[in-house]
Amino acid sequence: MGIWQVDFYRRPLRDTTGQVLWELLICDATRHFTYEALCPQSEVNANWLISQLRQAAGDNLPGVIQVFRPQSLSLMETAAQQLGIVVEATRHTTALKQWLQERALQYPKQEGYTGEAYNPIALDKPPPLPLAENLWGDRWRFASIPAGNIEEAFRDRPIPILEMPESLLPLKLGLASTVAVPGVIIDGGRKSMQLARWLQDAKPISLNYIAGAPDGLILEAGLVDRWVVATFEDIEVATAAQMYEQRKQLSQGLHFLLVQPDDSGMTYTGFWLLGTVG
Repeated sequence: MGIWQVDFYRRPLRDTTGQVLWELLICDATRHFTYEALCPQSEVNANWLISQLRQAAGDNLPGVIQVFRPQSLSLMETAAQQLGIVVEATRHTTALKQWLQERALQYPKQEGYTGEAYNPIALDKPPPLPLAENLWGDRWRFASIPAGNIEEAFRDRPIPILEMPESLLPLKLGLASTVAVPGVIIDGGRKSMQLARWLQDAKPISLNYIAGAPDGLILEAGLVDRWVVATFEDIEVATAAQMYEQRKQLSQGLHFLLVQPDDSGMTYTGFWLLGTVG
């Protein structure tokens, strides 16, 4: 099954009639395959997109199209549905984002360049929202696990919700087995499964400490969603939070989120390996 990373959005370019130009970029994870096309804004629609996807694919339509930009998602889903392609909304489109950044350096050399401020991968993010009260667990805390123990501790356990992407495994990242991988553990009590299911639907990306008044733990999820997992003013907790962020730097951004019914260590409800994708 082929997987494409695709972006279709306006660029800092105009055609000879003054119309804003949209650009379609398609690549695979290695960028051995790439495809590009420009489209005047007045012609942007699902039919144009379907035609280009067919032209790019030839006889080999992909099984999945990955999209990181919310503004591209709806149009891409409409086009892909007619071609029998699944669209996956994900921030994990590294090859495409690298290509977009390279392309941005070329636009100033092109005819029709507008000179406007342009960041090819920046997305507008809403203010973080508080978790619904019916999802709050009993308590939470910072923790760490040696990198060499993570797979053994969680891979073969009967955990209802388990997310350990291959790309985030410590061995794949080249982490020494003794490196402390930081994380957050939530004792969910009776709400443990409800919280874990909500998190799975939200698609966690990273969990970050943000200093403020009060300090907070902010969950980055989905494409641009942000959620306040916890707030605190305790100095000891703030110190632990700073250590958590320092350990993330030493673990190449790798960290985890664990939801469990209680602190007995007997059962886990959900476990996610997280990274630093923006």
